[in-house]
Amino acid sequence: MQSGYYQVTGAMVTQFNKLDVISQNLANVNTSGFKREGVVIGDFERLFQEKRDELPLKNNTKEAAKFFNRSVNRTPRIVDQFTDFSSMTLKHSGNPLDFALKEPDLFFAVQTPQGVRLTQQSNFNINAQGEIVTKEGYKLLPENFLDTTNRNIHVPKGRALNLAQDGTLSVDDNKIDKIFIARVKNTNLLHKEGDTLYKMDNIENNSIQVNDNGTYVKQGFIQMSNVNAVEEMVSLIETNRLVEMYQRVMTTQMDDLNKDAITKLATTRA
Repeated sequence: MQSGYYQVTGAMVTQFNKLDVISQNLANVNTSGFKREGVVIGDFERLFQEKRDELPLKNNTKEAAKFFNRSVNRTPRIVDQFTDFSSMTLKHSGNPLDFALKEPDLFFAVQTPQGVRLTQQSNFNINAQGEIVTKEGYKLLPENFLDTTNRNIHVPKGRALNLAQDGTLSVDDNKIDKIFIARVKNTNLLHKEGDTLYKMDNIENNSIQVNDNGTYVKQGFIQMSNVNAVEEMVSLIETNRLVEMYQRVMTTQMDDLNKDAITKLATTRA
């Protein structure tokens, strides 16, 4: 078996998958509330050994028989994909319906057809019913949505909307509601859906609702993506070069080495 060929093929597939992640990041460099994705590349042999060391059972397998093919098992592969929740830049827009969160672990809650989801996107609209919604039409939820069936924030038509930095909404100095703002204790519990939505199981216990009069949100600002376009382009170039290198190795394995082997093996000495 040409183990080198299989190893290079697996490595190329890994780089293709990494290219997909980089392309997704670059496509959303200007998407409000988008958090960049990253990947962790490892190999099966190292992961197996780490898990093996954690087991309480004694390893009685012979050292030489641990892996059926060390060359293939050393093939790099994506072992984990993560979301980078580092801080994002706030950009002034002047639009009263742009609400930007000021800290990276704060989230709004919106009602989707699949249930309640968290988001950090900051550009909202008002629909025909006077409700504050995302660009996809998902309703922004008030602070008491966990305790009541009333999950709507109604804004009087044609009135100037004001948002305090603690999330309180008012019209003509009269409070109409307060936005639900949650501080997520552990962002590893978030499951990304689409570009800017996150699902969290048991949201009432895994997030802390911000109820005090702190400064958590700014009106008239857009929360930009935390994707660094320069870094992503550098990573894109590096990944493309790796793919080209693997292609050359595959050609060498299948064409040059095979041809050389066939030529030598077919030679009959007198």
